[in-house]
Parts: sequence; C-alpha cells; structure tokens
Amino acid sequence: MGARILLVDDENSIQDILSLTLQPAGYSVYPVATGAEALEKFKLARPELILLDLFLPDMDGKEVLRCLRAWTSTPIVVMSVRDQESEKIACLDAGADDYLTKPFTMGELLARLRAVLRRAFGVSQGELFTAGALRVDFNRREVFVGAEQVKLSATEYDLLKVLIHHAGLVRTHHQLIHELWGGTHYGDAVHLLRVTVSNLRQKLARDPRTPRYIITEPGVGYRLRTDSDWAQMRENL
Repeated sequence: MGARILLVDDENSIQDILSLTLQPAGYSVYPVATGAEALEKFKLARPELILLDLFLPDMDGKEVLRCLRAWTSTPIVVMSVRDQESEKIACLDAGADDYLTKPFTMGELLARLRAVLRRAFGVSQGELFTAGALRVDFNRREVFVGAEQVKLSATEYDLLKVLIHHAGLVRTHHQLIHELWGGTHYGDAVHLLRVTVSNLRQKLARDPRTPRYIITEPGVGYRLRTDSDWAQMRENL
C-alpha cells in the first residue's frame, strides 16, 4: 500500500474525483468534510500526508493547519480557489508544505504529492541530486550542468542546497531568508535574496532570462524544478 492521505474537503464531488485519482496510484485515502473531523481522523488514521481545502463549513482551513502543525510535522498540501499571493504566503509560513490553486490537473497533483513525500521520508536526495542536466555532489560540494562544472559562491551553494532539500516545493521569501541568514533584517535580505537567485540562475542556465531550474512563484518565493517537472514538460511538447 502507498502513503495514507487524509483528504479534507466538504464537496462530495471533489472527494470522489480525488479518491478515484489517488487510489489507483497506490494511496490510501481517508476523506472527511469538516475541520473537526479532520483533527479527529488524524489521530485515528495517522496519515502520512494531508490534503487540506481552505473552505470548510465549521472552521477556516488555516485554523486547521495551525492546529495540525501544533501536533505534527506530517506534510500538508493546501488546496484552494483562493489565488491571492497573501493567502499563499500565509499558508506556507503557517507550515503548509505546498499550495495548489484550484482548478489543477491530476498530473500536477500527483507530481506535487510525490515531491512532498520524497522530502518528508528522505527517498531522494542522498549524496547526489540530479534534475535535467543539473547534478550536485554534496560530498564534494561540486555542481555540474551537463559536463561543465559550475563554480558557486558559498551563499549561492547554500541557496541551491536549500532549494534542493525542498525540491519541487515553494519556499517563501521569508523561509529562504530565515534558512540562509537567520535573523537578518527582512527588508535588506529580500534584495540580497533576489540578487543571489539572479546570480545563481546565470550560472545554471545559458539564458538567464529563461529560468530553467529555479522557478519564480510571483510575490511568494521560489521553487526548484525536479525530474518529474522535466518529464511533464516533455509530455506537453
């Protein structure tokens, strides 16, 4: 059996569609319709991942997110029709591992779940990371694009390492700043982060105007493309 997923959504049609998608992919699905049911079911089912809608009949999904984060580090993927940048940032900073805006394709959903589970259960990174032509050897602190070795500054390497650790997932500006520089002033650090991302992109991509590996989530942060992203792009060609 695959991972156990707690599905929190009050629309029966959404529950049915997602269950019909996730179960054939090997996941065990536990659907609930309210925040209270989600908190109770979590204790009983002990899921390995939570899919959480923000619109619930008894409480706001962000409150459910905060309650769950007080108990557990289980990965949480938020689903919502709310596409405001402020909403995405609030959920990610509150502890969500990813944010999917409805409507989304089932292919995107499955790819995001795989990425979240890989990170949570350590199935991917190891000592060598690859995505497309990018290869990072953590033991040697060496970075290659194709056969060419890329020389990075210490800060650029640390940023790339953080993005790889969360590969496929969005990291907000605030999260990246905290992981790279700790308690530095946020306003100054945003500019420094953007400069560091720009420099890293130039070194990893032949044409920095077309970011190949580091993707900007406008107004929110950045994420690193994974092999699943590359495979999906090839399918769409």
